[in-house]
Amino acid sequence: MDDGMPRPTVVLLPMWAPGHFSSMLQAGKRMLLCGAGSSTPAVTLTVLVIPPPMDSWQCEMASGDGIDFHHLPAVEHRADLPGHPSEYIQLYAPHVKEAIAGLAAPVAAVVVDFFGTPLLDVAHDLAVPAYVYFASTGAALALMLRLPAIYEEVYSTRLREKQGVVDVPGMPPVPVASMPSPELNDYAWFVYYGRRFMEARGIVVNTAVELEPGVLAAIADGRCTPGDRAPPVYPIGPVLTLKPRADGQSPHECVRWLDGRPPASVVFICFGSRGWMRTGQVREVAAGLERSGQSFLWVLRGPPAGSSLYPTDANLGDLLPDGFLERTKGKGFVWPSWAPQTEILAHAAVGAFVTHCGWNSILESLWHGVPMAPWPLYAEQPLNAFELVACMGVSVELRVCTGRDNFVEAAELERAVRSLMGGSEEGRRAREKATKMKAACRNAVEKGGTSYAATQRVVQDMLESYVIK
Repeated sequence: MDDGMPRPTVVLLPMWAPGHFSSMLQAGKRMLLCGAGSSTPAVTLTVLVIPPPMDSWQCEMASGDGIDFHHLPAVEHRADLPGHPSEYIQLYAPHVKEAIAGLAAPVAAVVVDFFGTPLLDVAHDLAVPAYVYFASTGAALALMLRLPAIYEEVYSTRLREKQGVVDVPGMPPVPVASMPSPELNDYAWFVYYGRRFMEARGIVVNTAVELEPGVLAAIADGRCTPGDRAPPVYPIGPVLTLKPRADGQSPHECVRWLDGRPPASVVFICFGSRGWMRTGQVREVAAGLERSGQSFLWVLRGPPAGSSLYPTDANLGDLLPDGFLERTKGKGFVWPSWAPQTEILAHAAVGAFVTHCGWNSILESLWHGVPMAPWPLYAEQPLNAFELVACMGVSVELRVCTGRDNFVEAAELERAVRSLMGGSEEGRRAREKATKMKAACRNAVEKGGTSYAATQRVVQDMLESYVIK
């Protein structure tokens, strides 16, 4: 702005979980870049940081380049009571309201993580345009928008009986077994989100039209909200944190091992920041990998310690079958700690990915054109797994026994791995589709792409909707 007035700011209210916080921050950075009509971005970003309920969370936060971080003071709460994240976030409403009202720059918009939906009330009270950032899939968004109308029927019969299908507009009929897992009374919260989303000025979602055309069209056409019309949806993804290795930094040991492998020859097994395995499941995976005859890189973590949600480094001697490491030496590599998943997926040697189906992991795999075998563990991951196979076609099915704590037998893993690595027509189709999705993802976010255009539209809408006081 050239009239001496400060540039308007967009206030981001992320949830503290790494996948949510990093995703919203990267989305905000993209708004700065794509929303710039000149060399100077049209807006700045103000990130209000809510203290996490536990101390096991870390994220790089340095103000600068048009981004200011404001850490909100902690509030008193009963740490011994397991609450839903939205209940915890709601406690911060007074601090959020005070922080926004005290900003020197005019506020163009407030963007809340979908777990922070209760904070829409703060934006309404301050007469500030409010948007929701949805870090998951368009399919999950369509489900939440549809649930208020069908919740009683679905929850009281099909979900409880674990049978039948659910109609998610824009998708094939979804088996109940592929619905999100009901943790912490999540379905009641899904209904709440679906209702409150209708109050937002817009919904920014981490997907692309090319990835989920059916569900995005269903939302836009009003099929998810009969009798009403959902707010505009802005698919700006894939939003990813693609941090290159620093100059002079040595490659990770997993990457060095991959450097000696032929192209597309290695199966990568990794279950994200919260995934770990019990001994019985470890033995099945080990047997399936060994019998498959395929090269593999397996990131194997141990159970969380204390009240933490995050796994510990694994004791491979206790978990793996006797002699497994010796028998697979030169063929496979088991890593017991954190590993740089994005850099591994980018490596030419990786030909397939056995994943827990977190949306960020899926997007990283699609960005690098790696086909998948979906092994969902919790939250919306079962729905993600269904979508990968039934809609996107970038995965082979992996039969997971939900009644046995998401157990997968050795023979089933062996079959899926062999299929992905070249042993079936299903695997060939998944590999071809993954290659096409790689190009589609990259084209979407480039200048002139669908996601780039959606980012420009939402920034323009923010600039047109706010009022300088």
